[in-house]
Amino acid sequence: MSITINLDSEDATNALAGKLAGRARIGDVLALQGDLGTGKTVFARAFIRAVCGAETEVPSPTFTLLQVYDDAETPIYHFDLYRLETSDEALELGIDDAFAEGISLIEWPERLGNLLPATCLRLTFSHADRTDAREVRISGWDDREVDLT
Repeated sequence: MSITINLDSEDATNALAGKLAGRARIGDVLALQGDLGTGKTVFARAFIRAVCGAETEVPSPTFTLLQVYDDAETPIYHFDLYRLETSDEALELGIDDAFAEGISLIEWPERLGNLLPATCLRLTFSHADRTDAREVRISGWDDREVDLT
């Protein structure tokens, strides 16, 4: 799959996250790329709430680097690797276990270098023409159909 989607509101981002959450399965890695303020954390929160329940508190893992949500049937690992200095630090966080045991949402995945699985779903967020709009380019998951319309 390779598609670009315009997200004209936070609600549109939430809807996209819900659709992808409904198709994600254990072992999936979603690489959330983009500059600060482009919607990565908004997407991650909506994805986690779609799986774990709307009332789930989803703090940003900027300072902790990792938040784990294991109340649902499938554990979700939310990584924010912005402060990582080397990819080896991700191994200390247990990223290889996360890849095997649950669904991983990774903000700043470029910090992983070659530890990022080639089979990941890449979502590259960017600012659109309007200040409140975003655009996301999605690639990967060639082995399954996902209706994102």
